[in-house]
Amino acid sequence: MIDLVIRGGTVVDGTGRPARRGDVGVDDGRIVSVGTVTDSATRTVDADGLIVAPGFVDLHTHYDAQLFWDPSASPSPLHGVTTVFGGNCGFSLAPTTPDHADYLTRMMARVEGMPLAALQAGLDWSWRSFGEWLARLDGAVGVNAGFLVGHSTLRRLVMGDGAVGAEATEAQMVRLESELHAALSEGAMGFSTSRAPTHNDGDGQPVPSRSAGIAELERLAATLSSHPGTTVEMILPGCLNGFDDAEVELMSRISLLAGRPVNWNVLGVSASNPDGTAHQLEASSTAAQAGGRVVALTLPHTMSLRLSFEQGAILDGLPGWREFFATSVDERIAALGNPAVRREMDGRAQSDEAGILRYLANWGQLVVEETFAAQNRGVLGRRVDSVADERGISSWDALCEIVVADRLRTGFAVPIPESDADWRARAEVWRDPRAVVGGSDAGAHLDTMCGAVYSTSLLGDGVRRRQLLSVEEAVRLLTDVPARLYGLVDRGRLAEGWWADLVVFDPGRIGPEPLETRHDLPGGAPRLFAGATGVEHVLVNGTAVAEQGVLTGAVPGRVLRSGTDTATVGVPGRPPD
Repeated sequence: MIDLVIRGGTVVDGTGRPARRGDVGVDDGRIVSVGTVTDSATRTVDADGLIVAPGFVDLHTHYDAQLFWDPSASPSPLHGVTTVFGGNCGFSLAPTTPDHADYLTRMMARVEGMPLAALQAGLDWSWRSFGEWLARLDGAVGVNAGFLVGHSTLRRLVMGDGAVGAEATEAQMVRLESELHAALSEGAMGFSTSRAPTHNDGDGQPVPSRSAGIAELERLAATLSSHPGTTVEMILPGCLNGFDDAEVELMSRISLLAGRPVNWNVLGVSASNPDGTAHQLEASSTAAQAGGRVVALTLPHTMSLRLSFEQGAILDGLPGWREFFATSVDERIAALGNPAVRREMDGRAQSDEAGILRYLANWGQLVVEETFAAQNRGVLGRRVDSVADERGISSWDALCEIVVADRLRTGFAVPIPESDADWRARAEVWRDPRAVVGGSDAGAHLDTMCGAVYSTSLLGDGVRRRQLLSVEEAVRLLTDVPARLYGLVDRGRLAEGWWADLVVFDPGRIGPEPLETRHDLPGGAPRLFAGATGVEHVLVNGTAVAEQGVLTGAVPGRVLRSGTDTATVGVPGRPPD
């Protein structure tokens, strides 16, 4: 007798091969048979009319902290995700010491949009090494989870306050290399770094990794070459506004020095800017010509965004606005009440320097989604321009009045129009080998978006509604493609002998549910949350973690370690040893 049989489903194995009707047998956490299963089982699932596929793999999340108070990594499993990777953008929770906890907590709260109160209540900072951090999660997670070493965290450990605004000395560089070697030896999945101008710490200063020189990046990248199963993630200014030649050359060189692929986040695709998409993807072609490998992560859908002048996520990327969000709530309220300061802020937000973020400065289009003050009751659900017309003032002035009355807590929805042409343009990128579907940012920007919906958006909108992909293609993009980029061992396909990370879903119903606000973080802090429809069963290592849209509370996930749970993925100019 085996543990489980999933009978009579349509098997989509992740390789892109045609679907076929069959059974799937699971025992001791692994798939033991695919086809006709004659064994009796402790549990049988009727999958008639449903698709049985490998669990989805999300390469870019920020669940590092959330897993301490929410082992399920919700809501990702509700969307079929069974494996997540954290430690992205240069931000990890290890290696460190307790005296850096306050800085790292405030940095994560600011740059990744995590409520500070939740982080302070949910983390005890009782680890030092990367191995100790991973050990805290062993046997206590509902999904498989791997983590990269964050460059900013590494610099803070080695350089303290000097990590911001200074390049490393030779002695510090040697210690940075030593600490990275140690973390990789203890199972870190690789190295992540950021030079993005939108990434600022809790003091409003550039995060530590932005102060690193090119030589430091090169030496840390070279460190990875002696550690099997590792990878590199980079965030550069050009990820938003277009790479320059120096950035393309840097990514190519880092890939070659590490002997590993480099991925970056996130490639936005719009039919109105095909040249921009082509230019970003050309970075991968240039790297390939040099013998490296550079891959773009891209989302399959338009991300619903919510803005707040309390947290400032995304808005602090506007030129000159970083300093504004570094001040206290009272100081910001005073600034927004000053007409001269208002004019200066608006002018900079509307300038060419704002790049792609200038779209946000069309203040009139924003919709008021959440208010707190009694005088704002009449504006809830309305566009800001309608409020401005009613008051006879500009949209920017109306927005400032609303925000000040709410003491900055107002929530604004950003309408992002999309067309059939946009979806067709995205589908071309999904199939491009220079891009990988992912980059959800799940676990971050909790008051701004819910990135976990990316998988059900692809299957619901890209496959079911728009028929831009076959279900076989879509499943491959969500499973085997990301799994192979990171070298996951025995995951990402539905095959005998492989781990039983499985999702069973209804192809006629699958899709994300509407966003809602939940106050379920430590300290009662809020987050945006979306479940899914049509995802019937989700298994991690053979154990159900979600059933009919409800989390089971089981913690069968494995903490993934490089070289054990991953194999080395080399690059053309430097194949693995």
